[in-house]
Amino acid sequence: MTGNDQKTSDTLCLDGTNHWLILNPTSGTADHRDTIRQRGAQRGYTIHETQHEGHAISLTKDAVRNGVEVLAVAGGDGTLHEVVQGLAEVDALDAVTLGVLPVGTKNIFATNIGITNIDQGFEVLKTGKRRSIDIGFAGDEPFVMSCVAGLTAEASLATSSELKERFGPLAFIIAGIRETTEFESLHLNLTAVLDEKEATWSGDALCVLIGNTRRFAKEGGQANVEDGLFEVVIIEQMPPTDIAAEAMSHRLLGEDTEHVHHLKARQVEVQRLDREPIRFSIDGEQQTHDELLLRTHPQVLTVCIGSTYTPTPRE
Repeated sequence: MTGNDQKTSDTLCLDGTNHWLILNPTSGTADHRDTIRQRGAQRGYTIHETQHEGHAISLTKDAVRNGVEVLAVAGGDGTLHEVVQGLAEVDALDAVTLGVLPVGTKNIFATNIGITNIDQGFEVLKTGKRRSIDIGFAGDEPFVMSCVAGLTAEASLATSSELKERFGPLAFIIAGIRETTEFESLHLNLTAVLDEKEATWSGDALCVLIGNTRRFAKEGGQANVEDGLFEVVIIEQMPPTDIAAEAMSHRLLGEDTEHVHHLKARQVEVQRLDREPIRFSIDGEQQTHDELLLRTHPQVLTVCIGSTYTPTPRE
């Protein structure tokens, strides 16, 4: 199914009979609790606050069991990740309309779907349009934004706008090297599948970047999150002195360069080729695996989107 199908038509996010709001009071600057509770109560939401890490997962499951139709998430990307995980665990990704109230530190997902503040988030939940978007699965774990192999969550999520503007995908490598004095490459094998075609890559990589909502190649920013495909970037091992030059060349050309390759895939398998486990950042949550299979689940999550969202962003 593609973004042109009826499932992703711009239908209004109309009021339902059962609205829940999951509020993380400690997200971001932690000064939004009273505002969210007041405005949520005015709009008839059943409000539940998270009390510890992972709590949003169980709250989401409770919401589904109670027949929730519209579920608002007041938190950051981490809270959203838990909510999506809860929906997946009870097989309810396609049963709920999800809205985002951005109060986290980065709010990458909210920005990519056109939501920039609390007031807009509430308005879009009431009168905005909705789209059905792709979800990635890394093994059994769902993710909405990205899976990064070889970088810490801090490096992959906190890369400065200046670095991204200058260097594109290699900005994450530059930031990673700045974060640590011992940056070791990944010795791995990657297999990417698109339709009936299979591509493989083996060797030493600085990083593998797999985006669902996030784009790591070309202009950066939002990927097409309704095409059922991952945006994949492989950055090979290279001398540290070559990274900035390679990054600028890749940025200017907008194409594969000697050490940087990007492609689209419905399925990606990453396997280690040595004894060291591979570090992954899945929507900013760090994990280690010897191997990991990633698949797209096209257009299974319905979200309320802002007016600036487009399913086919500028290439």
